[in-house]
Order: sequence, then structure tokens, then C-alpha cells
Amino acid sequence: MGARRARRSRSRAPENAPAVDRVLTVRELNRALLARQLLLRRARLGVPRAIERLGALQAQWPPSPYVALWSRLDGFRREQLMRAAESRRVVKATLMRTTLHLVSADDYLAYAGVFLRRRIAQIEAQLAKHSFDEDADEVARQLAVHVDEPRSRPELLDLLGRPRLVVDDRMPWLVWHLLTAKAGLVHAPSSVVWRKHTSGGKHVSGASWLGRPPADGPAAAARLLTRYLAAFGPASRSDAAQWTGLPVSELEGALGSLTLRTFRDEQGRRLLDVPRAPLPDPTTEAPPRFLPMWDSALLAHADRARILCEDYRKLVIRNNGDVQPTFLVDGFVAGTWSLEDDRVVLAPFAPLRRDVRRALEAEGRALARFHA
Repeated sequence: MGARRARRSRSRAPENAPAVDRVLTVRELNRALLARQLLLRRARLGVPRAIERLGALQAQWPPSPYVALWSRLDGFRREQLMRAAESRRVVKATLMRTTLHLVSADDYLAYAGVFLRRRIAQIEAQLAKHSFDEDADEVARQLAVHVDEPRSRPELLDLLGRPRLVVDDRMPWLVWHLLTAKAGLVHAPSSVVWRKHTSGGKHVSGASWLGRPPADGPAAAARLLTRYLAAFGPASRSDAAQWTGLPVSELEGALGSLTLRTFRDEQGRRLLDVPRAPLPDPTTEAPPRFLPMWDSALLAHADRARILCEDYRKLVIRNNGDVQPTFLVDGFVAGTWSLEDDRVVLAPFAPLRRDVRRALEAEGRALARFHA
């Protein structure tokens, strides 16, 4: 009797045991990332919707968003991005990791207040170490009077009556960035134009340009994290912190409010994901693709092994933070590329098979035509 009871008890144990998370291999994570980043096949999507699918587009280097979209959208043309910016459906602003990104206007309004609040706090903490005794709120209010229409930084400084803003003669940009954050400025469409330099753009009030100020608070953070996981998941809390530039502690409340599925990677780290997001078969073919400088696919995780192996990391991500233009072979970074005399030049990290090189060269010729 005792033995039978013990056997029945053991047979019921699995029903009461906690569920075991599925372990995803590096290759499975790679194919998930490629699918969500539209790098397995080019998609037919409008630009605002595509940028939402991609999470956001890095935009420090003006041509980068164009190349990113060319590699991901079927038949993409430069004027499509400009039209989206000019029609206020896409906006360029300082967001994740205090760097320039393109996002849809809907996403900006849904969560950009999270970044503005944190950015203001960080700059105020830095300024507290220096001799800045002006009322920044008052100066920001003066600035806001002049930004209902796009204006350049020199124009705005002149209107404020201060051609130079000086803090100990060392970091005047801190004051400017504080004022732009407090006034909620975004970049006007002139900053989105394809060009070979980063200066010359104009600024405008985000609230005036888009009709209302962006949201902050728990719902905004939840929208931000949902967008991140849909574009880059499955991912860990550390990965989300890496992409957003926000501490894990600031993300916990929003993560707790979401309905998520969980996995583990091969190192045992817990990964979070939105329901029903694609997890392709790891044997899915991945075509050659070219990525621009600072492509988000290389910057969205604390552990980049799902697309960039550690042996190549320092060849791609330089000490000064620059992220080189790269190309993918079988879904993983296999080298860098450059444009020379209207020709895409490959710099592979290892010898390429003849058929792979032919496929890359064909893709490179198409990219060179787009660049031209």
C-alpha cells in the first residue's frame, strides 16, 4: 500500500512542478532577431509602420536610416522617408541612450517623456558641479516662445540674446541640452535629409509640431518595453537596459505590468518576450544584408552574440563608440563595408566562399546604386 501511494505521488509531481523555460540557442535567437528586424526578407510596409516594427532607427549619421530601410523594405526610395518626416508621421529626437533616433510620431508621443525626464535629471546633476546660477526653467520658457516653427541653434541662441552659453568655459553644450530637454525640442525635417555631414539641422517644439507633449509614467514605459521586445526579443532585463539606456530598476515596474512569455538562453539567463512574436526555425535561410553605421540590430543587447561574435566586436565597435557599417553572412556579422568611388568595397573578417562573395557583390552593387 505504501509503495503504491509513493508511486502515485511521484506520477503526480510533474503536474505540480513549475514550468521549465524553453532554452533558445544562439542561432534561434539570431533568426528571431533577423525576422523582427526585417532582415530575412524585405517587407512591403510604409515608413512609419516599418520604423515601429524596427523599434527605432539610429540617426546620428544622416544616411544611416536610409540604408537601414533600404536593406529591409522592398522598393524603398529616399523620398519616402523625407515625406514621412515632412508630414509629421516620423520624428527625429534624442531618445534611447541619449542618442538621435527616428521613431514614429505615435511612438514619440507614447513614451518620449520617459527620456526627457531622465535626461533633465542627469544634466541638472552635472550642472550642479559647475557655476551655473541662472534659472534654467525661465530660460527654457523664453526658448519655447521661439520654437513654434523650425529654427537653427544659432538662430535660437541669438533670439535668447546669448550667442554663446558658457559653463566654466568647458561644457557649454550642457546648458543647451538642458534647455532643449526642458523645452521639449525635436529635430525638424531638415535634419532628416540625406547628407554627408551632421550640422545644419533645425529644431522645433515637439508639442507644437505633433500637437501635444509626449507621455511619461508607467504606461509610457510599458509601451517602450513592448516596442523593444517586439523588435529585438526575446531579451533579458539587461538587454532592455542596454537599448533604452535606462537602469533595470527603472524598468521593473513596467515589465511587471506586461503579459510576457519567458525563455532561457544557453547561459541560463532569463529572456522575456511578447506573446506570438516570431521565432523562426534556426535553419531558415538568411540572405546577405548590409547594415549602416550604428545599426540598432548591433546595439540592442548587452550580449551581442546573437548577431556579432565577441571575436569581431572590437573590429566593429570602436573605442570612441563608432559602430562600423557591416554586412551579414548567414545572419551574422562577417565584415565591414565602405563606399569608394561609387562602389561598395567589402572587408571580410574571414575568407568568403565564392558563392557568398558573389551574392554579397550583387547586393553591394544594388546598394551602390541606391547610394548614388
